[in-house]
Amino acid sequence: MSCFQLRIWICVSDPFDEVGIANEIIVGVGGSKPNTNQLEMVLQSLKETISGKKFLLVLDDVWTEDGTKWEPLRICLKGGGLGSRILVTTRNERVAVMMGSVKNDIHHLGHLSHEECWLLLSRIALSRKSEKEREKFQNIGRKIVNKCKGLPLAAKTLGSLLRFKNSVEAWDNVLNSEIWELEEVKDDLFRHLLLSYKELSPTLQRCFSYCAVFPKDTEINVADIIRIWFAMGYLGYGSDWEVRGREYFDKLAMRSLFQDFSKTSNLDDESIASFKMHDIIHDFAQFLRKNVGSRMRETNRQACSPLLVSQVEKYRSLFLTGELYDPHICDGLTSVRLLSLSRCGLGGIPEEIEKLIHLRWLDLSWNNFIAEDDLKSICKLYSLQFLLVQGCKQKEIPHEIGNLIQLKELDLSYNELIEELPESICNLRELESLNINSCNGLVRLPQGIHRLVNLKHLYYEYTYSLKQYPQGLAQLTSLVTLKKFSNQDGSKLGWLKNLNRLSDSLELTIELSSGDDSTVVEDAREAELRNKTRIRNLVIFFNESTMGGEEVMKEASARNDILDALEPHPNLQHLEIKGFSGSQLPRWIVSPLNQIRFINLWVSEYLSSLPPLGKLPQLKTLWISGLSELEFVGREFLGITTTTTSIIGGFPKLEELEFEDCSKWKEWEDITAEEEEEDCDGVSIMPCLTRLTIQKCNGLTELPQRLLRRVSSSLEVLDISDSTQLIQVYGDKEGQPWKSISRNNPHLQL
Repeated sequence: MSCFQLRIWICVSDPFDEVGIANEIIVGVGGSKPNTNQLEMVLQSLKETISGKKFLLVLDDVWTEDGTKWEPLRICLKGGGLGSRILVTTRNERVAVMMGSVKNDIHHLGHLSHEECWLLLSRIALSRKSEKEREKFQNIGRKIVNKCKGLPLAAKTLGSLLRFKNSVEAWDNVLNSEIWELEEVKDDLFRHLLLSYKELSPTLQRCFSYCAVFPKDTEINVADIIRIWFAMGYLGYGSDWEVRGREYFDKLAMRSLFQDFSKTSNLDDESIASFKMHDIIHDFAQFLRKNVGSRMRETNRQACSPLLVSQVEKYRSLFLTGELYDPHICDGLTSVRLLSLSRCGLGGIPEEIEKLIHLRWLDLSWNNFIAEDDLKSICKLYSLQFLLVQGCKQKEIPHEIGNLIQLKELDLSYNELIEELPESICNLRELESLNINSCNGLVRLPQGIHRLVNLKHLYYEYTYSLKQYPQGLAQLTSLVTLKKFSNQDGSKLGWLKNLNRLSDSLELTIELSSGDDSTVVEDAREAELRNKTRIRNLVIFFNESTMGGEEVMKEASARNDILDALEPHPNLQHLEIKGFSGSQLPRWIVSPLNQIRFINLWVSEYLSSLPPLGKLPQLKTLWISGLSELEFVGREFLGITTTTTSIIGGFPKLEELEFEDCSKWKEWEDITAEEEEEDCDGVSIMPCLTRLTIQKCNGLTELPQRLLRRVSSSLEVLDISDSTQLIQVYGDKEGQPWKSISRNNPHLQL
């Protein structure tokens, strides 16, 4: 593998999209995706990207037998370096022949042996059982393996099914199931999948089979599919439908019906953000739906109207992309529940849309609606639960929007011409999500926002024009998402007091002016951040009005009190403090109960000392920047407490430490000789530090050499760029100062 300069893996699937494949190859080798969909131009870009470079390209899961689709790509790929190789995987030998493989180059994957099948199945089915329990399932398990016929996916599927069966009798029922004898199941593998499917509740069966609506190899967003399931009526009713949807998804994923998961950090857990379906699983889901698809890339009513009607009857869904030429597309589709016309080049709302009385989900995003009253016809769709109109260049939202009393989600993002929201929007008592991201003409929220009693998510990132928050925001106790808040223009931090469900991230901007500190201190206490147990990322930005340096110094004590009053819950993991003009950091920041992993102290002009941050047991990254009054960093910074047997503190998990632009910093106090030599039985000073950065700190003349020798075994990079005096001392790798700090680590990079 190392002999190839470029290595690319592309999942092709069906249909064979020449432009898409070429773009993926370009991006896969680090290039930029061309801003065009013309095949000739994309292929030219691909040719330039791989020219003269030896590459290994894997084209996985190819289906097309049409050589005319492959030929332009094949010719282009000949421009690679000598020895380049293309590996194709397919379930159809005719595809391999079409792509130019000679018979001796075609490798047929055989079946797994009985023993290999048993190892795979048992690894999944018996993973949670003791050795004694495993023995009693051996005989029956090996008989079940015979049903797998050497197919890995069959073994995986049956293993996932048996994992939840805890008696030999239950396993015996699987072995003797009548499903093995069904004549209408033509594909043997479908019998294994049908066993798992029959074990699902009717609701889970509907949730799974619906996923066949997406084309093969589609990356499906979990949050989106949960919203779709709800709109289809699969999740019932009640405010906990999102939790219920996640539970349903997890159950399907545990049965190996989904794969290729991508994860995202969600509070304390890593949750699955998106997934794909194996092609065979997708075929099975379509089999359950009698092979009737419903998602089409391009269509026109004259050619496809009867097919569209039959598809909508089967899935109650229609997803269209590309230019839409028929303004009567909605005529005859009255049973549809989900309709997506995103990026269809619409200049207006399709005619007859108000006839779609069963519609629950409507996506009209990224079209250009010209008429100001275009959205009025939508406001008669009284069953609508999800309305997405991103980037539609809307200037105003009609008053009639308040008629959509079933609406759960309203996405108005990227409509930069909207200046205000109608008060009638506050009639939407079922609304749970309002997205006004990047609506830069919007200056205020509706005064009656307190009536949105079920609102959970309020998104307004990059809506910089929004300056005023109505007091009714304080009554939205169901709020989970509120990324930013400020005390400007009469708004109060205390309005956050009862919003204890706030989760993930919160950025606070503290507006300060001379003479109002005591009021702001009390207001900060009223916010009661310590009660918000779900906030993991907190940014506190102090925005000072113009004051002279002496005046600010006089008020530094009050600034200290403000930050002290903003004490978060110990569950916080990411903390940034910016523009702080106080003279010292609060005591809560160094509590050993804190779970903080990342701290960024940015531009704190009057902070002249650092607290014992080394006490923080989980801290991994510490950035300190713009502390213009910092002159001395003492040993207390390490948070070291020495006992007769060990050293406690000392940044036990710190991996990255950075100082930047601390112009007056002159001394970093070293540890003692005893501390350097102390053997602490695994407890050490900065034992995990891999990167130390000291930039633009021109007053610092020397590094703490005993400390660096102590941590040098883990340290990988020392960056002293733009710190002139340190460069003079340590820049010469043959000099004694550099040898002193690197003698225990010859691989240390400067």
